[in-house]
Parts: sequence; C-alpha cells; structure tokens
Amino acid sequence: MSPLTETVLFVFSLVALGYLAGYTGYLRPASGEGISDFAVSVAMPLLLFQTMVKADFHGVAPWPLWGAYFTAVAITWAAGHVVTTRIFGRDARAGVVGGVSSAYSNVVLLGAPFILGIFGPSGFEVLSLLVSVHLPIMMMASIVLFEMFGRGSGDHVHPLRVIRSFLRRLFINPLIIGILLGLAWRLSGVPLPGLVMRLVDALANTAGPVALFAMGLSLRRFGISGNVRPALALSVLKLFLMPALVLVFVWLLGLPPLTAKVAVVVAALPSGINSYLIAVQFNTGQALASNQMTIATACAVLTTAFWLTVVLHVFG
Repeated sequence: MSPLTETVLFVFSLVALGYLAGYTGYLRPASGEGISDFAVSVAMPLLLFQTMVKADFHGVAPWPLWGAYFTAVAITWAAGHVVTTRIFGRDARAGVVGGVSSAYSNVVLLGAPFILGIFGPSGFEVLSLLVSVHLPIMMMASIVLFEMFGRGSGDHVHPLRVIRSFLRRLFINPLIIGILLGLAWRLSGVPLPGLVMRLVDALANTAGPVALFAMGLSLRRFGISGNVRPALALSVLKLFLMPALVLVFVWLLGLPPLTAKVAVVVAALPSGINSYLIAVQFNTGQALASNQMTIATACAVLTTAFWLTVVLHVFG
C-alpha cells in the first residue's frame, strides 16, 4: 500500500470509527457534541495559533491563492443555487442552502488533519492562509444572502445590520481568535515561554485525530432523511466541479506546486457542518444540507484519492 493511499484510509478510518461509536451507542450524542466543541473551540484554535507563531510563509502567494479558490467558490455556489431552485424546484432560501452546501469545504474538522497528513507542516501553512479568510468570506456571504432571502419579500438588505452580525460572529469565533492571537504574538517578536509552548503543542497535537473522530460522530447524528436526489447532485458539484475549477485557476495563475496542490485538495473536501447550521438559521433545507454532508463525506474516500492523484500528476 502506497503512503498516499494509507494516509487517505487512515484519515477516513478515524471518521468511520467516530461514526461507529455513535451508531452502536458506545458514545451518547452529548459526548459527540462535547468532542466537537473541544476540537473546534480548543484544539484547532491552538493549532492555528501554533502555526501563526512558528510558520514560515515565504514563497506562498496569498492573493493569487485566494483569487483562484474563491472564484471557484462563487461559481460553484451559483451552480448549487441554480440546481436547487431551477432543477429541483425549491425556493430561493433553500437555494442558498444548496449553494453553500456545494461550495463550503470542511476545512477545519476534516481539512486540517487531512492536509497535515498528506503535505505535512508546509502544506498546513498554506491551508492556514485559506482558513484565515475562508470563514470570514463565507460567513459574510451567508449573512448577506440570509438578509436577501431569509426575510420577508418586502424587506431590504440593511448594511449596518449585516456588518454588526458579521463582526459579532467573527470575533467570537475561536478559530479567528486563534489566528489573530498567533499573528499578534508573531509580530511582537517575543518568544513563547517553554511551559506555554509545551501546553500549546500538547493540545494542538490532539486536533487532528479528535477532529476526525468528532466528524464521524456528527455524521451519525445528522444522517440521511429524504432529499437524496438533490443531495447527490450537490455532492457532484462539491466533489468534482469545485476542485476542477480550482485546478484550472491555479494552473492558469502559475501558483507554486505545493500551494496549487493544497488548494485543489481543499476544494475537493466534502461540505462540513456549517452548511447545516446555515440551513437551521434559515429554517429551511435542513435535511438537504445534512444529507449532502453525509453523502459527500462518504464519497470523499474515493474522490479525494482521485484528486490527489490528479494534482500529483499535474504539479509533481
């Protein structure tokens, strides 16, 4: 078995173990919520803090990377909206859920351990550049669309309300706090005390396996309940259209090989829990979002291996 194949199987085996723990009742649903909270609120923020303090971003071009990735996000989001509303006849609010499900990669619970396992710390540094803007951009887009489609037809988008909601959610998010604190400490030039660094390293090192296990528990909690055909269509957009678009854009822009490979693989990741949370906020499309997340994650065992093979062939 090649190291690449073994790493892909290792990552998704941890997800499968989490799913089995929930499916068999070995862990209660409340345990899954606690593990997910620890991963997202403690381990991952400390991993991002650690990366911001220690990383050497020399040679990574953030603007072309962001441009290539989020252009693909916009196109895929629009395609998901059209598929949901025009092909499957859902309303505009459900169309927003379809769009975000098609374009919102699981960059934290699945992406961070996956990129670390495949590309190592250098790859995670590239991922950190995406994470630092991924959440704010996707959050702002979701809030604006919620203002447009989630309220009465006679209401208008209120810029101040959008900005207040965006800032409130942004600066209480543990991932953003971890990134900002890491950047602030890096700019200060003050070395971290030995004890603090040991504590940060110890907790940050748990982020990968804990996040993957929590992802599996989440899949068991949400499951599949109807809306299978639109969920399958949106999964095709997420797992094939979006990484294909990113591949074309990073190739046209001539991004460095490692940066290009990370961008394509991140785009090929399945949707995460944020798409479901947005559906809950809209009070529509909850089953669609949860089904799409579950189906896409199950299929990603094969599709991510496919895209890894493609990027290694194209970029070396």
